[in-house]
Order: sequence, then C-alpha cells, then structure tokens
Amino acid sequence: MGGKCFFPFHYRDGIFYDCVKFNAKHKWCSLNETYEGYWKYCSEEDFAKCVFPFWYRHLIYWECTDDGDSFGKTWCSLTQNYNKDKIWKYCD
Repeated sequence: MGGKCFFPFHYRDGIFYDCVKFNAKHKWCSLNETYEGYWKYCSEEDFAKCVFPFWYRHLIYWECTDDGDSFGKTWCSLTQNYNKDKIWKYCD
C-alpha cells in the first residue's frame, strides 16, 4: 500500500510522532490522522527526523545529546522545544 505517513497520528489511546511496531514484524505508520485501517510499512524516509536546534532544559542543542538519558544513549527532539513538547527519539 502506498501513501504518505501522517504524523502525529492517533492509534488506540496514544499519539505517535514516528513509526510504531504494534502487532507487526516491521515498523508502520497510519495514512490518516486517526488510524482507520489505512497504513503502510515505513521506509527510511518515513521515520521522524530530528529537529535542530532544539531547546532542552536551559541549553540549545545543535546535535544529538546523551544529556538526561540514564543509559547514556544519544537522543534528539522531534520539535524545537523539548521542554514544552517532550517529543523525542533515540539517534542512530
């Protein structure tokens, strides 16, 4: 099935800003704002992109950071203001 991923999308009781892996072998996304059965498997260009610069706590970041991650993994914000939106993903 073709089409363009819709972000953020509503699925069950959540709001998702990136591809998800529920009940599937591979990550997928909804093709509608509210999931209505229309979906596709995500390709590389579908995954959410980091937004730089982004504001976290009292600093502005221009690249992925491990600040605040208890496992030391690097992450980034998916919006310019992490403090307000709290939307993020791990960096590759």
